[in-house]
Amino acid sequence: MLSFDHLSADVVRPDYDRQKLKTRMVHIGFGAFHRAHQAVCSDRLASERGSDWGYCEVNLNSGELIQALKQQDYCYTVAEMSGDQMALRVIGVVKDALHGKSDGIDAVIEALAQPDVAIVSMTVTEKGYCYEPSSGKLDLAHPSIVHDLAHPDAPTSLPGIILAGIVRRRERNLPPLSVMSCDNMPENGHVTRNVVLGLAEKQSHELAEWIAQHVTFPSTMVDRIVPAMTDETHAAMRDKLGCDDPVSVVCEPFLQWVIEDNFVSGRPEWEKAGAELVSDVLPFEEMKLRMLNGSHSFLAYLGNLAGYQHISDCMADPYYRQAALSLMLDEQAPTLSTQGVDLPAYANSLIARYENLAIKHRTAQIANDGSQKLPQRWLDSIRWHLKHGGSYDLLALGVAGWMRYVGGVDEQGQPIEIRDPMRDRLAQRVAETADGEARIAGLLSLKAVFGEDLAAEPAFVAKVNHFYQLLREKGAKETVKIALTQA
Repeated sequence: MLSFDHLSADVVRPDYDRQKLKTRMVHIGFGAFHRAHQAVCSDRLASERGSDWGYCEVNLNSGELIQALKQQDYCYTVAEMSGDQMALRVIGVVKDALHGKSDGIDAVIEALAQPDVAIVSMTVTEKGYCYEPSSGKLDLAHPSIVHDLAHPDAPTSLPGIILAGIVRRRERNLPPLSVMSCDNMPENGHVTRNVVLGLAEKQSHELAEWIAQHVTFPSTMVDRIVPAMTDETHAAMRDKLGCDDPVSVVCEPFLQWVIEDNFVSGRPEWEKAGAELVSDVLPFEEMKLRMLNGSHSFLAYLGNLAGYQHISDCMADPYYRQAALSLMLDEQAPTLSTQGVDLPAYANSLIARYENLAIKHRTAQIANDGSQKLPQRWLDSIRWHLKHGGSYDLLALGVAGWMRYVGGVDEQGQPIEIRDPMRDRLAQRVAETADGEARIAGLLSLKAVFGEDLAAEPAFVAKVNHFYQLLREKGAKETVKIALTQA
């Protein structure tokens, strides 16, 4: 376990009085990304500006990290990796931590209802919002939402827990919260507002009206590559730290955080720790989701099918490297509303980040939860091109690659483990259709992913069929090469 007694002099550690921190933020989703991103910014602010904004960290499902964090006096280590360099920082802005299952959901709701708390934030991935990706609205048929509608005082979903915390604060006449999503969704604040208000409306129209008037839902754009920990990275950190830290995380040096400045009960001065506070996050969200996340997903599916385990492996293939760059500049950039940004420079900076050999970002990790990611990363751009007559061959190839991937067998005939909240429905579509046009039609009929329009677009369906057939006949590597010559 992490101990300050073992740390070398070059490890940055908290140089502020941790006893002066107040639990003013509750964060739901104590995963690797939050540990390497928002918590780092807040730690910098405490160190450099004397901020007293501390966290109560919450995990609703996995409890191992929360237990380990408690045993380390709520501290953990972040390693920024570049080349053969590793810069270590101990994060100390956590004041408390809860596990929904062992501590009980009521303890989580009570944490949200503490007087000092002004912000609840979350990194639970797209699937945690119980929403329909194609519409951005609450999925009333989601099993957790069905449960929460019947048991509002014992919720299990993210929207239900947040709503219960808001209700309890209101009953105690406490100041309202700001609810801040830090997940990769366009207008993530609007999605969060939709699901919370959608659930509140089912309880009471008056409650929903009160929340709409008093609670704010700022949107954010977050960016930092944070790969999953491996035995290799754990061992490297153990060598540097002189002890184990099961809560440690590795990341790239780059960090960006754009925040809509819409907080009802105050906020940390994150702008003094490198964040950008703006009035409209959407242009930044779209740029990042479509150029970075969109190319990441392209490389994840086409790379994994080809046998490339990491994004940096894809970058060693000149055709995959060029395809990622072309996808960003030729097919995604034209769809953006961003102004005042050098998009070619941004795209080239992303390629340079992908080439970082110290960041072993697994294609299989990025490939998870594709049904939740495709609408905002690819499909909205495809709709733009269909409307404006643009070219979208690489985007269509990406869709075909995802369809091959969820077929569950790679090009070597080995099984692919599909991790997706729609896994059972995907498996059903695969099982009941022949591999080819019928498979594509079956997957396109998933309205929660593709909406009702794309399956009725002959040009789009034809492109996906074309690239799907090429993937079957020639494999991913050759198909990426062919797509580049066609583009």
